[in-house]
Amino acid sequence: MLVDEAGGGAGPAPDAAAGPSFLCDAMLGGLSRWLRGAGYDATFEHGIDDGELVRLAQRTGRVLLSSDAGVFERRPLRTAAVRGLYVPRGLRPMEQAGFVLREFGLPVRDPRCMACGGALAAAPKDTVRGAVPAMVAERYDEFWRCERCGKVLWKGSHWEGIVAGVATAAAGAAGAGVDAGAGAGVGVDAASLAPAPGGRKPSP
Repeated sequence: MLVDEAGGGAGPAPDAAAGPSFLCDAMLGGLSRWLRGAGYDATFEHGIDDGELVRLAQRTGRVLLSSDAGVFERRPLRTAAVRGLYVPRGLRPMEQAGFVLREFGLPVRDPRCMACGGALAAAPKDTVRGAVPAMVAERYDEFWRCERCGKVLWKGSHWEGIVAGVATAAAGAAGAGVDAGAGAGVGVDAASLAPAPGGRKPSP
């Protein structure tokens, strides 16, 4: 598992060069962390009303992920001014991440910062000794620093299992009782991420 120890303030701006970035609604906080672990910039907004959530997605260019079918009745989603995907309820966060990756045809990539979703840059071991516990510095040789919030991270013993879990969930989403058609996109082409007006209305 990626574990972090030092940090600064996180910024909300997505990294366009890193592929699609996501905005999760209040019900999908766990999903945002799993998407970061799968290599994608994802942010989570708690306590924000639907209207502001949609405006934030439109302002930042993030793909809106929600398990609230009512959100997709809003005009920016219906006209594809905002790209979005309905995430079926009843899935665990890992399964939600697998569903999103599968719907957009996205591979599991190198992880991003689990705290804010920023890109990670390799950090020489001697530059992070004061930012990590001594035991960690002794045990691990590879470290990364988040380019957005400054946190220092390293790959702990559970990381391979997390990556494998997301990949398995993505591959198995079709056979796990998930109706892909329900989440295949409202105002979004799941394959290309290009706006596609007239997408199917999601069912709760």
